[in-house]
Amino acid sequence: MKTRSLTPAARAVICERATEPPFSHAYTDLEAPGSWLCRQCGLALFRAVGKFHSGCGWPSFDRVIGENVREVPDADGRRMEIICARCRGHLGHVFRGEGFTAENLRHCVNGVSLDFVSDEDVLDTEEAIFAAGCFWGVEYYLKMLPGVLKTEVGYTGGHTDKPSYSDVCNGRSGHYEAIRVLYDPRKVNYETLTKYFFEIHNPEQIDGQGPDHGEQYRSAIFYHDDAQANIARELIALLTQKGLHIATRILPAAPFWTAEDYHQDYYTKTGKSPYCHMRVKRF
Repeated sequence: MKTRSLTPAARAVICERATEPPFSHAYTDLEAPGSWLCRQCGLALFRAVGKFHSGCGWPSFDRVIGENVREVPDADGRRMEIICARCRGHLGHVFRGEGFTAENLRHCVNGVSLDFVSDEDVLDTEEAIFAAGCFWGVEYYLKMLPGVLKTEVGYTGGHTDKPSYSDVCNGRSGHYEAIRVLYDPRKVNYETLTKYFFEIHNPEQIDGQGPDHGEQYRSAIFYHDDAQANIARELIALLTQKGLHIATRILPAAPFWTAEDYHQDYYTKTGKSPYCHMRVKRF
């Protein structure tokens, strides 16, 4: 479950059944091959082949994956609510008989209830959140790991809502530069992912990463459950036995605030290469 990383706005929709404003989410008009996942638990819910433009202001789908979406009577007594069949997170509502597609069915879904990945076969996903210095370089390396489906850079672990890059850099928000990773557990597990995290940055540096100094550049693992926390502790114990002095903190996951668009996939956009990250085999 990825509930801990939800922002207050996402939590209001997914957990408290609020509705996001129409035309407010980028997913409304996104048309690309791939799959749409439950933002709270990672279960695959819809394929892109079932997405269509209805003009209603929310992502619309005319079919679902298996029985992964459930219908339940809405509290208003008039509509049918749709929820994730596994975690029961609120998705939106379903409507029939409108004639938009041959299926004559519209699953009207809040964009904030979804994650999109460019994989048309994935069935389930899990999430990891790491901080390892400048998130540009961390994303550059993590995208290379087989089984990683999506990376998203942002801010977490601070004490303010909706932090900007300026807020984080000035130390006003207390956030780390971090990366949110969605991965296919059939192809890579959390232990492998975390080992890789320890190898693509210097986990012994206490004041930042490479030439980047400041609290926002510190090393940390943000765990979702005891299983993730225990794996992180076990790997730190292994590295300590090898003589390393690990500065990485192990912290509970907190709301993850997506960074500004220009930070996403930065090195791919610019054609540059990381200057403060490199892989060093440690396991």
